Amino acid sequence: MAYKDYYDVLGVSRSASDADIKSAYRKLAKQYHPDKNQGDESAADRFKEIGEAYAVLSDPEKRQLYDQYGHAGQVPPGAYPGGAGGGFQGGDFSGFDPSQFSDFFQGLFGMGGRRGGASGFAGAGGAQVSLEDLLGGGIGGAQGRRFVQNVEGELQVTLQEAFSGSDEVINVDGKRLTLRVPAGTRDGARLRVAGQGPGGGDVLLTIRVLEDPRFELDGDDLITAVDVPAPVGALGGSVTVQTLGGSGNLTIPPGSSGGRRMRLRGQGWPKKDGTRGDLYVRLNLTVPKTLSDEEKELYGRLRDLQK
Repeated sequence: MAYKDYYDVLGVSRSASDADIKSAYRKLAKQYHPDKNQGDESAADRFKEIGEAYAVLSDPEKRQLYDQYGHAGQVPPGAYPGGAGGGFQGGDFSGFDPSQFSDFFQGLFGMGGRRGGASGFAGAGGAQVSLEDLLGGGIGGAQGRRFVQNVEGELQVTLQEAFSGSDEVINVDGKRLTLRVPAGTRDGARLRVAGQGPGGGDVLLTIRVLEDPRFELDGDDLITAVDVPAPVGALGGSVTVQTLGGSGNLTIPPGSSGGRRMRLRGQGWPKKDGTRGDLYVRLNLTVPKTLSDEEKELYGRLRDLQK
């Protein structure tokens, strides 16, 4: 029965923290999940190996015993419930089915039972660690014995939704929940839904604001660009500027060149005090791609005057 280096499986050091182990597991589990590697038996085997390593290293007691007795391949009788051939008597394997783990694991922790060929790890009620769970699109818990557990995930919203606020629907532990993203939410903000996690735990969501092709957020200010016809830039005039709250009119002074920045006060990001930052508008001078005969004549006269 060959020794399995669970630290090497997850690519972490023996001194890795719980957070490092969890992060490494989630990254590798996403990469090798059967839903992303259908028909690839080597990826399915790797996925099971990753889950086995995480089931041991994420549990302080099992990790301590593995560090102490792993090379021997067996835990002495009485050192762990079910150890040394006594059969599994308890413990929380975070949604994994220990009967599907390797012979090394079975020998180390004395786990009896069948070995299976499932592409995922089933919990006591048959729940599987889904790719959606790993990617944060849904947050589920294994069926069967319940534990109060806080769960974390990410929620992506558009810049417009973060600006205006939005109602979002998420799946948590088999339940559909509606939550409100407040207006003015920033990237990295945390939302807490109390008591809706597995066993009555909390759901903690990190907001990720997607990039917008029209606007850039800079502190409390927004930055955008607007096309200005060359004659308006030369003679002055007014153009309409789209804002996250609607639209506004921008007065262009005569002699404005391309690249000039102008400001619309109070059209930026909402602040905590109820006011808003400003919107900075970069002027982009344009010329028509096609000209009428009259326009050609006028542009020709202007060109001659400049000579």
